[in-house]
Amino acid sequence: GVVEACLLHMLKRRAAGFLRTDKVAALFTKVGKTYAIAGDICKKVQELQQQVEGRKNQPNGQEPLRRQGSTTSKTPVLTPQAIKHIWVRTALIEKVLDKIVQYIVDNCSKYYEKEALLADPVCGPILASLLVGPCALEYTKLKTADHYWTDPSADELVQRHRIHGVHGRQDSPSKRPALGIRKRHSSGSTSEDRFAASAREYVESLHQNSRTHLLYGKNNVLVQPKDDLEAIPGYLSLHQSADSLTLKWTPNQLMNGTLGDSE
Repeated sequence: GVVEACLLHMLKRRAAGFLRTDKVAALFTKVGKTYAIAGDICKKVQELQQQVEGRKNQPNGQEPLRRQGSTTSKTPVLTPQAIKHIWVRTALIEKVLDKIVQYIVDNCSKYYEKEALLADPVCGPILASLLVGPCALEYTKLKTADHYWTDPSADELVQRHRIHGVHGRQDSPSKRPALGIRKRHSSGSTSEDRFAASAREYVESLHQNSRTHLLYGKNNVLVQPKDDLEAIPGYLSLHQSADSLTLKWTPNQLMNGTLGDSE
């Protein structure tokens, strides 16, 4: 919606089309005549619009069957919001929105008044540059019930790499498997699978997941397990589940998989 507002700012009447109510569609169509990438987007949008119209014309009795088979069907199910912004949305998913906007900026005199945002020598290129990041993403997964916890932080990725990667370096005499799990001598891969599963479960318990929400975390928190032992640095975290709060502390050596001969 924001991108559309920028594209429509002081758009020339000829570029918008005198009789067309969808000015964004008119702009993309006109740009598509001279820019091949925009032309491809026009074709894809037209196909999507035909599929949406075809779905609307389906008898009511066939709609549940289509929903049941929607996981295997190639026909996308578009929400009203997606249909409203179908031109920008399609260009974004196809990872060419930044290129189209850059082309419009480079040829702004054809489409915009002099005072338009995209005709500005600074704001126009900045908008095109800002769209490079979103166009580099993959929009292929639907949001799930726990989508708030499915994006791991940088710290979690590092921990996963360390814990999962340790069992592949068993030949090192100075390192033991992370979490103090010793690999049994076995001809099969069952022990490796069990180790990987336990490591994954351990990391997920330390960070946000579908069952618990990480409220607070801090590294290098000193804990003294016994009076005659010196304090040990570790990772302190506070988690919230549906019915309780849990405080966890894990030694840094255990997090890094470098216990050595420590108790």
